[in-house]
Amino acid sequence: MIEKERHVLVIFPHPDDEAFGVSGTIASYISQDTPLTYACLTLGEMGRNLGKPPFANRETLPMIRKEELKLAAKAMGINDLRMMGLRDKTLEFEDDIKMKNLVTDLIDELDPSLIITFYPGYAVHPDHEATARAVIRAVREIDSKKRPKLHCLAFANNTLEDLGAPDVINNIEKVKERKLDAMRAHISQTARILEMIEEGLKVDDPEALKWVTKESFYSYKWEQDKVKQLSGS
Repeated sequence: MIEKERHVLVIFPHPDDEAFGVSGTIASYISQDTPLTYACLTLGEMGRNLGKPPFANRETLPMIRKEELKLAAKAMGINDLRMMGLRDKTLEFEDDIKMKNLVTDLIDELDPSLIITFYPGYAVHPDHEATARAVIRAVREIDSKKRPKLHCLAFANNTLEDLGAPDVINNIEKVKERKLDAMRAHISQTARILEMIEEGLKVDDPEALKWVTKESFYSYKWEQDKVKQLSGS
């Protein structure tokens, strides 16, 4: 059973970021009638994949990904989807204060008890890292006794070495079809990996089963504040 929360705020930069690592957790919270808001910062308009076989081009991809995001939100049961209107692959160049304030405004409005995002320093993609830094900067300004919990995705090669094993592991077996449906919604980007997962599930392949049984997170380690280490801010 996933712990009950007052309100969950999910913040990621791209459509489909939520589908791979968080959609089962999102669906689980919604199944418990927990209010949940997903703030997606961009439409992923610079995504490399155009479908398999290709059905999008550079002109049509933004609208396609917008509709895919809406379908994924519906699959997970999300009613409060925020499309924040920033541009894909430019978040690292956005003003730090602007990015922090964007997150602060969401926190002030929603008063979440839990925020889910990427772990700064272990999120690989520049947009992921910029998003994570903005969340940490915003939450850091809240009194430590009143801060929402931070559950972070981390998947850099040195994650286990630096952070150890994830301390938050959610069983998502009851909502696995909703997770798969969320991934299927982002078909322009997920077709290749979905083929592998769905074929693996037919034969109970352990690697495929990992996708639909558990989702793992790290609680942010304030005592090792990674954003301060990275930027001195």
